[in-house]
Amino acid sequence: MSTHASNAAVPASILVRTQEAEVIQDGPTSLITLLADTPGMTANLATFDKGSPGAPAHFHTRADEMFHVLDGTMRILLGEEIVTLETGDFLLVPARTPHAFAPAPDTEAKMLVVFTPGMDRFDYYRLLERVYRGEADVAELRATSERFDNHYVDSPVWREALAGS
Repeated sequence: MSTHASNAAVPASILVRTQEAEVIQDGPTSLITLLADTPGMTANLATFDKGSPGAPAHFHTRADEMFHVLDGTMRILLGEEIVTLETGDFLLVPARTPHAFAPAPDTEAKMLVVFTPGMDRFDYYRLLERVYRGEADVAELRATSERFDNHYVDSPVWREALAGS
């Protein structure tokens, strides 16, 4: 017996081919490949070169964020502690939990990043690229913290971890 109603709306599938995906350069040592941005989830592939500062300490109020390390080693701030994720590891960071991430010292890394629910976040990544290129001011990032649910915080633990690299 099927529990799926025959007249229920079925969401459209999303297929993103690597060669067709939009790639954002948000800094000299990192790329963000945009995969999907729907009301249910936002997904991207984050690629980090050696020495990348990654993402600064921040939190989200309306979304959980998931990290799956596809290659390399990542350091992630999780609240007040630093955790190390190796290839294949997965981490779910609940909403309101301060976090940050960067590749471990002297390593490159690739990581699948998924937010749930989604929040029309691709425009945030495009803004990061414009800031990196000098086409937008960092103040614009601060002004969009509510819209994109990205709230930067100071983390002495993260600053110390990066300084010790």
